[in-house]
Amino acid sequence: MPSGSPRHDAPLESAPSPPPRSTSASPSPQESLTLRALVSTKDAGVIIGKGGKNVADLREQTGVKAGVSKVVPGIHERVLTVTGDVESVAKAYGLIISQLIEAGPSSPTTAVPSSHTSLRLLVSHNLMGTIIGRNGLKIKAIQDGSGARMVASKEMLPQSTERIVEVQGTADAIARAIEEIGKCLLEDWERGLGTVLFHPGVGEDRSPGSRRTSTNFPPGGYGGGRRSNGADALKPGSPPPSPPQISGSPTPAANLRTQNISIPSDMVGCIIGRSGTKITEIRRLSGSKISIAKAPHDETGERMFTIVGTPEANEKALFLLYNQLESEKERRVGREAVVQQE
Repeated sequence: MPSGSPRHDAPLESAPSPPPRSTSASPSPQESLTLRALVSTKDAGVIIGKGGKNVADLREQTGVKAGVSKVVPGIHERVLTVTGDVESVAKAYGLIISQLIEAGPSSPTTAVPSSHTSLRLLVSHNLMGTIIGRNGLKIKAIQDGSGARMVASKEMLPQSTERIVEVQGTADAIARAIEEIGKCLLEDWERGLGTVLFHPGVGEDRSPGSRRTSTNFPPGGYGGGRRSNGADALKPGSPPPSPPQISGSPTPAANLRTQNISIPSDMVGCIIGRSGTKITEIRRLSGSKISIAKAPHDETGERMFTIVGTPEANEKALFLLYNQLESEKERRVGREAVVQQE
């Protein structure tokens, strides 16, 4: 999917700004990988260390670029970003996890027994199929080879097209799993282009009563896995965002961005809706102009959607389009299940 203009992370504390985009790497001779994870504010403090000592030591030991996003008032989660070659990124995360375990059992990411913990990776929705693999063979191989377990959220995080993949196990097992996950992401990096990055505190409800659905990947693999095309059998994501506040003055042309995404032809109707009602609503809520190609653009049978608007408006449009795809896929899966029962 061609690249858009997602927002960058907030400036990093005690670290240089990481490359933008998603968990996938940008094309480069070094095949550099950028892998993001969600950590608690307390764990972020441990990772950074007094005066930035810990994160500086981490860079020196592994050669990676690493940092943590700035604190958002009232939000108790921050984004850890690590960039480097696959082996170095895996080693860095292994050292970070060991550090968190040593910091004490009171750390929110540390479970019992103390030698086991978990890491919440941020992975592009479009790259989930790459990690799962055909008939779940890739996820099974990663779990069997590393000794770690993996749990994936079924919905995308608010105002983004990223999902959480929680990797559970010892520090060494998680590091081994991350190395294999990183290889998968690099092999299929194009699918991560245009990912709308998650920013803690943006349009989310993380109250104790809020529900978060996840999928446990069994040791034997995930039978429903396949290459993702943006229309996997997922539960609908978070509620659509509130309509953007559109001022009376026109948006300067310099602020407009163009985003192109491919949608399976059999899903186009569900996005347009009866008499165009659904696409009209998405345009209204996002503030972006959305045009749809009349014919498939290649042998895949997918049709191109072109989104034009400000970066913020385009993010809302993408979020709403993906939610509509998820809802329709879930409806079709449910309908097929009813037919099979009959």
